[in-house]
Amino acid sequence: MINLLDFNKTGLIHFCEEMGEKPYRARQLLRWVHQSGKTEFMEMSDLAKTFRQKLTECAIVRLPEIVSDHTAGDGTRKWLLATGAGNAVEMVFIPEPNRGTLCVSSQVGCALACSFCSTGRQGFNRNLSVAEIIGQLWWANRLLETQADKSSSPDAAHMRMNHTETRRPVTNVVMMGMGEPLANFENVVTALDLMLSDDAYGLSRRRVTVSTSGLVPALDRLRECCPVALAVSLHAPNDALRDQLVPINKKYPIRDLLAACERYLPAAPRDFITFEYVMLKGVNDSVELARELVQVIKNIPCKLNLIPFNTFAGSGYGRSGADAIGNFRDVLMQAGIVTTVRRTRGDDIAAACGQLAGQVQDKTRRTRICGSTQAMNAG
Repeated sequence: MINLLDFNKTGLIHFCEEMGEKPYRARQLLRWVHQSGKTEFMEMSDLAKTFRQKLTECAIVRLPEIVSDHTAGDGTRKWLLATGAGNAVEMVFIPEPNRGTLCVSSQVGCALACSFCSTGRQGFNRNLSVAEIIGQLWWANRLLETQADKSSSPDAAHMRMNHTETRRPVTNVVMMGMGEPLANFENVVTALDLMLSDDAYGLSRRRVTVSTSGLVPALDRLRECCPVALAVSLHAPNDALRDQLVPINKKYPIRDLLAACERYLPAAPRDFITFEYVMLKGVNDSVELARELVQVIKNIPCKLNLIPFNTFAGSGYGRSGADAIGNFRDVLMQAGIVTTVRRTRGDDIAAACGQLAGQVQDKTRRTRICGSTQAMNAG
């Protein structure tokens, strides 16, 4: 059976044509599946009955199965989704007064092995399919709408609001969950196309962000075919330190990565690149390294997002203190670089940045340092 969640509009047009149907049927299917949340073809009332019957014989709308659902004290919500063969991935929703952000996973595990990331410590199994990626957004909207219908809380009021772009609880998507998005390029871009399509989720390019650890060739491809907002996991101002923290730097060093960022900017929906910098106590948080960072990025329009490290079992790292983070931030801001400190959300349910781990049957044969089912971020 063909899973229609794997198709963007172009794919659905081809599918419909192969079934002898007009191209406009693809638009109808997109709206039924992604906007109305229908998975049963016989409920899609404006499709010809004969077409609906043909669909039931050869196609399906199959979503990843939700294994668990947890809500943190601050309202952050985390789901674990089964992906088969003993694997599972996590997605996280972060509610705020004027937006709702969904952190989406792109792989079962991650092969890049960033030393401070719980996902990377679990190894890598496989790429997620388009259906498994976009299915996270499908599920989040449905489940949050159901929650809003049952609640009268302020968060529920936000979920009910008719946002001008999405009219759904999820107003922003960040590809910052498990995995390196650009290492699953084709499937991620197809899912991004669905997120941006007016016939599906209707998100603007400014409200969809891809986070990457620095796969330079794929970053150039993204610029050409689907330039959404960009966040780059930097975490160090020099190659010697970044080689230790982000091993892909040995293949694509900082100089090459920053050059790719400069090439990306003219096509980007925003006029800046976001650089992410996890704050590791005594490792990358000194004032001297902050000054070095200023010199490295000063000529690139950017915003710095400092991320207090979120601990997990066996990480070997500690979180920088408030004073160290403040001093680091001050150096950057005094140099005219817009700098924010990310507020930690969902750490009581292991849903904070750097904690996502899910369940990964590692195929990389690396030593498993951390095998817990805590939770997030490849970025």
